[in-house]
Amino acid sequence: MKQADVEVTHRMSEVNGVRLHWVERGEGEPIVLLHGFPESWWTWRCQIAPLAAAGFRVIAPDLRGYALSERKGPYDIDTLAADVLGLLDAAGVARANVVGHDWGGGLAWHFADVHADRVRRLAVLNAPHPAPFQRALRGKSLRQMRRSWYMFFFLLPRFPEWLVTRNDGAWTRGFYHHVNGEHLGEEDTRPFFDALKAPGAATAAIDYYRAAVKRGLRSGAAFQTTARIAAPTLLVWGTQDRSLLFDELVPGTEEWVQDLRTEKVEDAGHFVHCERPERVNAALAAHFAS
Repeated sequence: MKQADVEVTHRMSEVNGVRLHWVERGEGEPIVLLHGFPESWWTWRCQIAPLAAAGFRVIAPDLRGYALSERKGPYDIDTLAADVLGLLDAAGVARANVVGHDWGGGLAWHFADVHADRVRRLAVLNAPHPAPFQRALRGKSLRQMRRSWYMFFFLLPRFPEWLVTRNDGAWTRGFYHHVNGEHLGEEDTRPFFDALKAPGAATAAIDYYRAAVKRGLRSGAAFQTTARIAAPTLLVWGTQDRSLLFDELVPGTEEWVQDLRTEKVEDAGHFVHCERPERVNAALAAHFAS
């Protein structure tokens, strides 16, 4: 599938002091899709048309620093949440269904916490709630700490940027497929790696991790959770994920979420929405139609 094959309307809005690129399609109840590292709106190529056909207005931004959005810091979680808030305002949306994957999942959790009044329902794909994830990284799970080594590696200056872009992004492509994206072909992933070559793009993407880890080192928590998530929440998890371990991160999430349903996808990995789109699309449509 090529980008030209996905029919969307492209928009650019000044949001929270930064120019954000976003795409939309469809009419009805709004759904905002938040991508992860090292991606862009294109990661939702298999969700946009089906969700629009199901009667939703689908909105998918390039997050701050990614792809066609402006590369301008800071990249801390509160700034990113303010970007999403500004995006809703720019799109004329009072309350939205919010979906996040990977880094976008962490942002979705945080947004549903600090801006609960703007979230109708929440869905998160292969991204743990911040509280159990922080607990795991503080020594409660040595297995997960070993799998999250790259978060600490990204704290190094300059070298990570060189590594993720050298040799046509060979390391990044290898890492991407290592966390179980074997189902994804060259046309699926090439736009992400090409975008990382743009001046400042790799630094922007890596600065998400730097900001989170540094905040965690200063305050003991990269994400501050103030209350249980109130929005009805669907947590979808491809259990073959080699980076984020279901057994270490998901059980007990009910402690931080009032109304949680978890759906395991046994034959998918980290990029569950790309690897098993029909299963994910059906789960999302059912959850948001409730």
